[in-house]
Amino acid sequence: MKKYLYPGLLLVFGVLVAAIFFFKKPDHKIPELKNRHGDLAAGGEWLNTKAAIEGLLSKLRANPNDEKSRLLLAQAYMQEARVTGDHPYYDGAAMELLEQVLQAEPENFEALCCKASLCLTQHHFAQGLGIAEQAQKLNPSSGFVYGLLTDANVEMGHYDTAVKMADKMNSVRPDLPAYARVSYLREIYGDVPGAIQAMDMATKAGYTGLEQTEWTRVALGHLYEVSGDTAHARAYYLMSLASRPGYAYALAGLGRMAAARKDYATAIKLYQQARITVKDYAFTDELTDLYHLNGQPDESKKMAEESIDMLASAAKDADNNDQMGHYADRELAYAYLKTNEPDKALEHAKIEYDRRPDNIDVNETMAWVLYKRGQFAEAQKYMQVARRTGSKNPVLLCRAGLILSKLGKTAEGQALIENSLKTAPYLNTDVEMEGKKLLAAR
Repeated sequence: MKKYLYPGLLLVFGVLVAAIFFFKKPDHKIPELKNRHGDLAAGGEWLNTKAAIEGLLSKLRANPNDEKSRLLLAQAYMQEARVTGDHPYYDGAAMELLEQVLQAEPENFEALCCKASLCLTQHHFAQGLGIAEQAQKLNPSSGFVYGLLTDANVEMGHYDTAVKMADKMNSVRPDLPAYARVSYLREIYGDVPGAIQAMDMATKAGYTGLEQTEWTRVALGHLYEVSGDTAHARAYYLMSLASRPGYAYALAGLGRMAAARKDYATAIKLYQQARITVKDYAFTDELTDLYHLNGQPDESKKMAEESIDMLASAAKDADNNDQMGHYADRELAYAYLKTNEPDKALEHAKIEYDRRPDNIDVNETMAWVLYKRGQFAEAQKYMQVARRTGSKNPVLLCRAGLILSKLGKTAEGQALIENSLKTAPYLNTDVEMEGKKLLAAR
C-alpha cells in the first residue's frame, strides 16, 4: 500500500504547487520615483510630493493587492509628468499601474478616467474618447469625466459636442478645470475677450503657486499675446514666475516677449533655462527660430534636427503601442518644413489628417504644408475647414490670407495678412516673414 501512497501524495503535491504557480496573482514591479533637479527640487512642494509617493510605494510593497494605493500612485506619477515634462517615463509608469488596477477592477471609474486622460496626453485621441465614454456610463454625475469628453471631442474636431460637454461640466462643478475649458472653446469660436474672461476666472479659482494654477495663468498671458496686448501678457508671465519660481512655461512666455522686442539673445537664454527645467519639444522648436533670428545658423540647424529626433522617437513608440507613445505627426510636419523637407512634411500631415480629419488645427497644418509646396488651390480646401469655427488666431488668419493672395483674391488676402501682422506678428516667425514678403511685393 505504502508503495503506491507516496507517489500519489507527490503527484497531488505537484498539482497543488502548479495550481499555486499558475493561478496566484503575479507580483508586479512597482515603478520608482525619479529625483527632481534644479528649480524643480527647490521648495516644500517637492518634499511633500516625495514623502507622499514614498508612502504609497511602501504601502504597495507591504500589500501588493492595495489597488487604492496603486491608483493614487498612478495619479501622482501623472502629475509628476506634468511638472517635470518627463512624459515618456511617468506616463508609461502610470499606465502600467492603471492597467494593473483595471485588471483587478475592470469598472474602476477613477482608473478609467486616468487612463483616458493619459491617452489624450499621448495624443491617442480616439482611444481616449472611447474610454471616457465608457467611464461616463459608470458615473454620469462626475464633472471630471465631462472635462475629458470636452478635450477628446475638441481634438477629434467634434466642437458642438465639446461645447455640450463643457456646459455639462460647469453645471456639475464650476471650478478651475471647467472655466479653462470654456475659455479654450471660446477662443476656438473666435471670442478672445470671452476666452480671457473665462481663463481669468480659472486662475482665480486655483491656489497660487500650484502647477495647475500657474498653467492657467500662463494660458491667460498667451490669450493676451494672441490679442496683441504684450504688456498684460508679460505681466501675467512675471506673476506666474513670482508665484512658482523657475516655472518653465512662464520663462518661455517671457522669452516670447523678449523676441517680440527683437531681443533674441535674452529670449534664447530664457528658453534655454525652460528647456533645462522641463522636457518639452516646443522649447527646442522655438529655439530653432530664435537662433536663426539671432544669426546663429549652426545652432538653429542643430535645434531643428534635435526636434525631429525627439518627435520621431515618440512617433515610433506610438506606432508600436495603441495607447502609449506620443503621436507627433502634426508637430513633425512643421518640423520638416523647417529643415526644408516638404515631402516628409506632407507625409506626416496626411497621417495626422487621417486620424482626425475634422480638427481645425490639423486642417491648418495640411493647408500650410500644401502652401509651402506651391499647391495653393488644394491648400485652400483645407484652410476653409480650418476656419469654420471663426477662430481669430492671428497665425491662422495670416496663413489664410497668404493662400487667398496666391489664388488671386488679393484684397481679401492682404486684409487678413495686414490685420494679423498688426495684431501679433511675433507669434510665428515663418508666417510673419511670408506675410511681410508678400505685402512688400505689392
